Formats: sequence, C-alpha cells, structure tokens
Amino acid sequence: MTERLDANAAGIARAADLLRAGGLVAFGTETVYGLGADATDDAAVARIFAAKERPRFNPLISHFPDADAAFREGVPTDLARRLAERFWPGPLTLVLPRRPDGTISDLAAAGLPSVALRVPHGAVTTELLRAVGRPVAAPSANLSGRVSPSDAYHVLRGLQGRIDAVLDSGPCPVGVESTVLDLTGTSPVLLRPGGVTVEALEEVCGPISHPDDYAHTLPTSPGQLASHYAPGLPVRLDAQDVAPDEALLAFGPEIPGAGLVWNLSPEERLDEAAARLFAGLRFLDSEGARRGLSRIAAMPIPRVGLGLAIRDRLRRAASPRPI
Repeated sequence: MTERLDANAAGIARAADLLRAGGLVAFGTETVYGLGADATDDAAVARIFAAKERPRFNPLISHFPDADAAFREGVPTDLARRLAERFWPGPLTLVLPRRPDGTISDLAAAGLPSVALRVPHGAVTTELLRAVGRPVAAPSANLSGRVSPSDAYHVLRGLQGRIDAVLDSGPCPVGVESTVLDLTGTSPVLLRPGGVTVEALEEVCGPISHPDDYAHTLPTSPGQLASHYAPGLPVRLDAQDVAPDEALLAFGPEIPGAGLVWNLSPEERLDEAAARLFAGLRFLDSEGARRGLSRIAAMPIPRVGLGLAIRDRLRRAASPRPI
C-alpha cells in the first residue's frame, strides 16, 4: 500500500527517511510530480525503472536543493553558471559532463558520460531535497509512456502499490516538464522543450540548436523517446474538424461535434494550456474509452513559447508505440 503523506514537517521527514532507505517517493514540483529515489543507489534507481516499466537506456534527471549541490555532480561551464543564476530554482534541466568523483549511479545516468541536473522550485521540494542530503533521481511519477501526473491523485491512480509513498503538495503550477538543455558540446542544444521557453534561454546564451526528431538516436536526457506521454487512445494532431466518435482536446473556440471535450484554455492562454495538458489527456483517455470513443483529436497549438513544449508532448503522445 502506498502511503499518502501531507506536505508538512512530519510528512517531509517521513519521505526523506524512505528515500534514504532506498524507497520510492513521489513528490510534487513546479512542473509535474516526480518519482524520487536516491540517485546514488543503483538498487533504488532500478526500482524506479521497475515501477515505471521504463526503458533503461533513458537517463534520469537528478534533483538538488541548490546549484552548489548540483555542480558537485556535473562540471559547470560559465554558461551553465549563468543559466543557473537566471533560472534555478525552476523548470530547467542542464546536461553537463559527469564529474569523475560524482556520486550519481551509472544506472541513473544510463551509462553516459553526462548527467542531467535540476534545482526545482518550491519550498516543500527544497525542504525534502535538503533533508535527503543526496541527489534524488526523479522522472515523472507515472508508468513509462503514459501521461505525466500533475497532482497526487494521478500518481496514486497509476502507481498505487508500486511505490512507497507520495508527498502530496497539491497541484503542480506549471504542468509540463522542465526544459532540457545540453551543454556538453561547443554550443547549447535543446533536448526537450519545457517550462522555460527557448526565447528566455536565448536571452542568456544566444541561438540554441533544437533538433526536430529524436526518435532514432540514443536518448541523452529524459523526454527523448518518441512515444512518450501517451494516452491509451490514439491521438490525431492539428485537428480542424472532429467526428462524433472522437474526444476533442480544444484550444480556444471549440470545434462542434465531438463526443467529449476538454478545453486547455478557452482564452487561448498557453500558460493555462500547459498547466491543464496532462490532466486533459488523462480525462479524455479514461472517459473517452469508457464512452467507446475511437481517438483524441487535438486542435492546433501555436508554435511559440510554451506552445512548443505542448506541441512536443502532443507529438510524442501521437507517435507509434515502441514494439
């Protein structure tokens, strides 16, 4: 049975004890709920992969209470320090070369010479990470390839009995994962759009490369598997019309005729759409299947700001499942 812990001193202490003992604890961040384990403990990290049924070649992001702790695991460039000063704590993950004396396990890093590091925002999260005193590996707290959870209820629905506890700090305000930026090469490369926009990053580091297709390369960070964030129902992108046997994921004025509707943002606000994305996919998937609908039709999302992250999630949700 999975414990549900309140986000108070006692709950944080219990969660930290479980993590230090090699347990799995889901906890809220400003992005989505993460499934945490001691990133220095191969056995604990292996439990993440087992609980999520996750492909082992996809590395994990390790979380820290502050930049100093993060940079004890990865070698920071001057650019990394500037980005950390600007965006940490916050929804930005930096991929850096692993330190030879670092403590993050090979399993968490997927055997790569790099590590993915993040300092999340939020008092409860920071208190938890300080209490653990070690890097905490934490992919999204859901079965691999399923929709990421934005509240504790979603975590329990997917992972009840598979993990030790969930620290319930309420809904996540951002609702999409962190932006992942690779700084291991000569110039920064966007590996995953997310909560920090490309435009904001480029104010600090100039032009960023962002490849369109990661499906045929070995992932160097989370979020690079092609079929990721996938509901059970098929997803049709950039829908201009909708059939009665389809569920509609709307943005702005709704297309009439759908069998079921979830509007990400009637006022076409991308921040609201991002925060409602995963909850909407979950609702349309479960309720649509219950009603016998055939698929989810997703209306177009603008290709700017957080719209890039939302489109990325939807593209992965619509990708064919790995065999």
